Amino acid sequence: MTQLSAAQSTQHAQSPQDAQAKQTTSDGSKALYGGKGTRRITVRDIAAAKERGEKWPMLTAYDAMTASVFDEAGIPVMLVGDSAGNCHLGYESTVPVTLDQMTMLSAAVVRGTSRALIVGDLPFGSYQEGPVQALRSATRLVKEAGVQAVKLEGGERSYDQIRLLVESGIPVMAHIGLTPQSVNAMGYRVQGRGEEAAAQLLRDAKAVQDAGAFAVVLELVPAELAAEVTRVLHIPTVGIGAGAATDAQVLVWTDMLGLTGGRVPKFVKQYADLRAVMGDAAKAFAEDVVGGTFPLEEHSVH
Repeated sequence: MTQLSAAQSTQHAQSPQDAQAKQTTSDGSKALYGGKGTRRITVRDIAAAKERGEKWPMLTAYDAMTASVFDEAGIPVMLVGDSAGNCHLGYESTVPVTLDQMTMLSAAVVRGTSRALIVGDLPFGSYQEGPVQALRSATRLVKEAGVQAVKLEGGERSYDQIRLLVESGIPVMAHIGLTPQSVNAMGYRVQGRGEEAAAQLLRDAKAVQDAGAFAVVLELVPAELAAEVTRVLHIPTVGIGAGAATDAQVLVWTDMLGLTGGRVPKFVKQYADLRAVMGDAAKAFAEDVVGGTFPLEEHSVH
């Protein structure tokens, strides 16, 4: 037998605790949230996080200023969602959102960030015709807006679209469960309840993975089913109203910060009340103007 060198002997003599500490330090430097890297996060980083068992946050963003705040906060993945239709454009659903609008919004988010992986949504009507249309639409978001990946809805029915995009070099985040672009067909209700529906959702999840998607959003899915999907897939799952077992969680930022008026979904946790803050600031400004206390001398030029 060849005798081990002193260095090799020391390495092999490390305790399990030392090895675990070394691994933790290494993983911490590569963490999606709180990591030390300054380059753009990639889909390979997302895959590595799944292997480490690291959970990570994702938020929507629709403009450069908001995106820059989230980027500075360390949010590793941002989705330029077609939820902008409801949150910013005044539509009742995501259906009217156009590819031109998504391209403009996505470009703004890219310009406002330097580290986050930016995923651009393919809106309704931009990929349903088939793989060629999907490639044409996704290419616009990648070339004109600068996104690093795209998202589209559908499981088995979107297999061919996902496969062609991935083969063409465009990373795809899939979206199953409640798919808001299909609101006219399915409404806003929990998906995957019952044995048959659960089996279909599992088939959809495996289909998008087989097609090459790097991650899949599970929206409004029973927590137990989402946990099973997360267990059987080797790609990360991103939950929204899908329980705590998914690899990542995403929220619409206007819901998360309390800017959305009226009733919000049960799965939303509000971390601030920006609607009240903005309203109070607007009233204070108006009262100063009406009362003649703004602008004062320090706000004037001569």
